[in-house]
Amino acid sequence: MNAFFQELARQRWDDHRYYHHCRINQSLHLISALNFIVAYALLFIDPAWSAWLAWGVSMTTRQAGHFFFEPKGYDDVNQATHEHKEAIKVGYNLQRKVVLMAIWAAAPLLLWWQPSLFGLIEPAQNLEGFLRDVGLAWLAIGVAGLVFRVLQLVVQQSVLTGLAWGTKIITDPFHDVMLYWRAPLHLLRGERIDPMHHVQSH
Repeated sequence: MNAFFQELARQRWDDHRYYHHCRINQSLHLISALNFIVAYALLFIDPAWSAWLAWGVSMTTRQAGHFFFEPKGYDDVNQATHEHKEAIKVGYNLQRKVVLMAIWAAAPLLLWWQPSLFGLIEPAQNLEGFLRDVGLAWLAIGVAGLVFRVLQLVVQQSVLTGLAWGTKIITDPFHDVMLYWRAPLHLLRGERIDPMHHVQSH
């Protein structure tokens, strides 16, 4: 168990120090995390609307932070290029995220074209039913994306790496709140980039 928690801590540390320099990105991660926590609770009440919140708000704000605000140049703090960081990223790098988000965006179009998913489900009878089907499809995509990457990491690296990453992803919302709750305050003070003094002194 010690090895598992050490690997989990390492992945969390690397994720923070490599991919969350921008205070806007950190603030968007805070918004995302708070909404994910609500979505987790809603999952036990209404899975379809939980997925709408998770994908429609949490994932879009989270990924917008990475795609549009996080610096893509040379990382002076970690002495690493953007290309190097993309190559070593344990989870979904930007290229993998493009594929995942494309599948997410395609799901409503597929259900509009094939309401029964080629006979796999009962076709929706109204707009609410269609929206619920979209939500359940997004939930399935989220679970599949998580399981797929865990299995991929198990094959490519180790069981420990895959299980630690899966645990990290599921618990990220709670960890992100602890990490980034001050980010909007720093942003309001005009600090766009986190100086990462704690990383440099680590």
